Amino acid sequence: MAPALDAGASKPARFATPSQDSGPRPAVKPEISSGFLLASVPYGFMHLACLAVFWTGVSADALLVCFASYAVRMFGVTAAYHRYFSHRSYKTSRVFQFLLALLATSSAQLGPLWWASTHRHHHATSDTQADPHSPRHYGFLWAHMGWFLHPGNRHDSHTAIRDYAKYPELVWIDRWCLITPALLGLATYGLGVALQSAGRPTSGAQMLVWGFVIATVLLYHGTYTINSLSHVFGSQRFYTGDDSRNNPLLAMITLGEGWHNNHHRYQSSCRQGIYWWEIDITYLVLQLLARLGLVWELRPVPQSVYAEADHNYAEAQQAQAAGQRRPRGH
Repeated sequence: MAPALDAGASKPARFATPSQDSGPRPAVKPEISSGFLLASVPYGFMHLACLAVFWTGVSADALLVCFASYAVRMFGVTAAYHRYFSHRSYKTSRVFQFLLALLATSSAQLGPLWWASTHRHHHATSDTQADPHSPRHYGFLWAHMGWFLHPGNRHDSHTAIRDYAKYPELVWIDRWCLITPALLGLATYGLGVALQSAGRPTSGAQMLVWGFVIATVLLYHGTYTINSLSHVFGSQRFYTGDDSRNNPLLAMITLGEGWHNNHHRYQSSCRQGIYWWEIDITYLVLQLLARLGLVWELRPVPQSVYAEADHNYAEAQQAQAAGQRRPRGH
């Protein structure tokens, strides 16, 4: 994580300043260009391919594999791309680091270096005009899925994330990030063929559609809700200076990422659901991996942040009693 994002706990995350690892500022102006349209072709094809379900049908096996494909790869996005590569919120070995990257690339959301460097830039410029996906400035659809189709937001990010670009295996997987989802597609087809041969009511085509295509599209939009819905709907516990919100529903579908205002307040914490009732499945799994010795030094939420949360709660209660309302964006 860039040094600016690991500032002291008393400093709201929104006011962090970009460091040299923030990289070049992305082109964020919403516009339709030839490059935008070209990038939209495979993305649109994935959505259209979901219609194949009308020919393949559905089965309990297909639904189970669809759910598993979504959940496991969502963990790859949240635990690897976000909490590890973007924010360095825990440590691991070089081997397991590569395995995390391998799992995350199966999400078909490009590579770890691009994902993490772009996300760091988002935090350094959150909900300003330099933010590549701000609903406040560029509208909901652009923040949700239009921004990454812009060629200017898909630049080579190696100089923007030097802490990880020094590993040649990560540079390799970042360059060839589409190999993993392609292999996953073949694997789901093969699984369907094997299950059909064993007498199960499924097929290779059905498993490909449910276990890969539909699961991937659901994974896309589940991830994107944090860029869009989590900056529009929900509550704000902390004064972060941006529109980040805590949303329990989004936290469920993203394994804990919906506690977005918590995260924007203290980005380097491995835990985003900071209270026991804020379910954070990614953090629970990381705790299990820590017990197994695969990851370690999970960064906690500082006590000063909890004290700030208590203070803000008391302040909000007083304002409510006085018939006032916290201003938007505070």
